[in-house]
Amino acid sequence: MEYSLICHNLYAISFSPVKKKLLLLCIMLLLWVYMLYSCVGYCSTMPSLMVDSYRGKDIQTAAKRTDSGGTDLMSRLLPRTQSWVDLETDYDEPPVRTASRDLLNNEIEVDRTDDWEEMRSEQRSLEPSALSSFSNGSGTKKLPQAIIIGVKKGGTRALLEFLRVHPDIRAVGAEPHFFDRNYDNGLDWYRDLMPKTLEGQITMEKTPSYFVTREAPARICAMSRDTKLIVVVRDPVTRAISDYTQTLSKKPDIPTFESLTFKNRTTGLIDTSWSAIQIGIYAKHLENWLQYFPMGQILFVSGERLISDPAGELGRVQDFLGLKRIITDKHFYFNQTKGFPCLKKAEGSSKPHCLGKTKGRTHPNIDPEVVQRLRDFYRPFNMKFYQMTGHNFGWD
Repeated sequence: MEYSLICHNLYAISFSPVKKKLLLLCIMLLLWVYMLYSCVGYCSTMPSLMVDSYRGKDIQTAAKRTDSGGTDLMSRLLPRTQSWVDLETDYDEPPVRTASRDLLNNEIEVDRTDDWEEMRSEQRSLEPSALSSFSNGSGTKKLPQAIIIGVKKGGTRALLEFLRVHPDIRAVGAEPHFFDRNYDNGLDWYRDLMPKTLEGQITMEKTPSYFVTREAPARICAMSRDTKLIVVVRDPVTRAISDYTQTLSKKPDIPTFESLTFKNRTTGLIDTSWSAIQIGIYAKHLENWLQYFPMGQILFVSGERLISDPAGELGRVQDFLGLKRIITDKHFYFNQTKGFPCLKKAEGSSKPHCLGKTKGRTHPNIDPEVVQRLRDFYRPFNMKFYQMTGHNFGWD
């Protein structure tokens, strides 16, 4: 009797209503934690699964499609992975010597390396700001209203990075090369590369090879006759040496600057088939642009003044773009080691920012006689360029 009474009491205590509720809550909590854990694990795998599925469909679709000549579409798409190359396209150049052509081919790999080094350096140095995050998530993608079209080794990267400090400018970091090598991809492809902009902001991009690409003016004009164009020009002799220095840093076994400069050293005939020389004939390239755009729609920025007076040149650019002069002297400091100005605070960062190690290389010593020959060669082209632009850049 006593035993049964004790058992009854224990049973009543163990399974009282309060205990039952607590036990039920514990079970429900465990189930909820398990379901949450399973859900998180599943969601973490979703992006890769979706991308893999999307890529799989693209590959299957591409494999089935061929052009009229029977060429596999994938084989035509694969070469486009070289989109971010900083190589100047030659204009109707005369027959090219083997040494010069080999050097031009080498420049493809050199410029690709430089471009990606710049982008990696930029990603390491910049932090996402609240404004950048807001802009990235809001607004719409638009075709650029302004383009930095040239010139290579003139200071285009510096100008772009300086301009990106302005809150009303949104720019692509890498070079799209749309109007010279990716035009067949179409304007929708090009627009998709652009950052999102809010009302009143300007979309920009820079690809220095556009200035020397014969088809670029007509193509940009077809996109919009109102596109504002910016050209950063620099003493063509210094620019050519800088161009050569960039290639030399990656290909130390290339011919000397002197041997590439002349078709015949004895006669002093300059080899204009070499892109390093050809790019600096600014008047020749500008003639092509003036067939499609009025001079008032093109701004010429001095690469030398961009170093000596960055705020002054940026003021001209901001006026040209119709923007308030926000970028001023307070944004810059001069880096003695690199020899050019740097930003005290870059876009999206609270830290000082200088351009990457691919900028500010020490130039090799060039025979003064060769330099003088080049100055004599460029002088008539420079004089014509001054007349066309109405501005004396003081290169002579």
